[in-house]
Amino acid sequence: MSNSYGTLFKISTFGESHGPAVGVVIDGCPAGLDIDEAFIQSELDRRKPGQSKITTQRKEDDVFKILSGVFDGKATGAPIAIVIENQDQRSKDYNHLENTFRPSHADYTYQEKYGIRDHRGGGRSSARETVARVAAGAIAKTLLQEYGVDITAYVSQVGDLKAPDYSELDLSKTEDNIVRCPDSATAEKMIALIDQVRLERDTIGGVVTCVIKNSPLGLGEPVFDKLHAELGKAMLSINAVKGFEYGSGFAGVALRGSQHNDEFINAGGKVRTKTNHSGGVQGGISNGEDIYFRVAFKPVATIMQDQNSVDKEGKEVVVTGKGRHDPCVVPRAVPIVEAMAALVMADFTLRNKVSKI
Repeated sequence: MSNSYGTLFKISTFGESHGPAVGVVIDGCPAGLDIDEAFIQSELDRRKPGQSKITTQRKEDDVFKILSGVFDGKATGAPIAIVIENQDQRSKDYNHLENTFRPSHADYTYQEKYGIRDHRGGGRSSARETVARVAAGAIAKTLLQEYGVDITAYVSQVGDLKAPDYSELDLSKTEDNIVRCPDSATAEKMIALIDQVRLERDTIGGVVTCVIKNSPLGLGEPVFDKLHAELGKAMLSINAVKGFEYGSGFAGVALRGSQHNDEFINAGGKVRTKTNHSGGVQGGISNGEDIYFRVAFKPVATIMQDQNSVDKEGKEVVVTGKGRHDPCVVPRAVPIVEAMAALVMADFTLRNKVSKI
């Protein structure tokens, strides 16, 4: 099972949804970096369950403990180990799933691949694992602050409801509402839709847009470790993600080259591009413009309705939804997307230091 990500700034996560704890080991964090524990906790608080009526009501404080790699508030260069205890498991809610496969979950594939699975909340396949990524992402963000890099994600779509383009939004308002959409008018409609879906005992999907500003020029390692390719891999590793596009994305196919090409200009002695259909990446390398991308999340697979399925013996059964689950995952996915983006950018920032003499 693959549980590690990164080359120089590398993380390995561990733990299951209904085990005693989840956690992460961060290897490669530069010595001397200030480790702001209050900031790490604030990032975890943005992801934790039970935030509002449109998120799961599982109650987890997500208080973390640093076990190693930090002394007097600074990284020592040794591996940083962080653990977050699970507090509010209700494993009995999953007893009926011990021998049954939930539609669109990882139950069947895990069982077939490994011959064993933790049916309690999905075990390792649960999105509970992402709390460890957010903890590591907070440290990656701290490292990137040394280079002036700013990463902001927000909910840009729920169902058919879409917010304006990021260039028209004040991203500082993302945390002003429970759905994390910086456009207040759109946010109200999104909240109403998610609440309606929740009352109907169903779920709905959405899109998280991420914008990376002040990226250093030259990040990315062609041919196979292109920056956008690694961002795509990082995003697609997040639970429930079904799509990734950067820059003009799929919409770009409707344009001609004369419309899509980003012409270079001299802006006060600095090379810039007149437009940014490339999404800040050309040839797999950052060009200094804003890096922006969109991440599509499917409707949460667990719904509070009966569904047809099969059991381990192949017999047709009816699965009844139980437990506490998000009617729409995107509000809590925002800090996860930011964390994974930060891990990619931190890793490439360190790798870039050995690209040339």
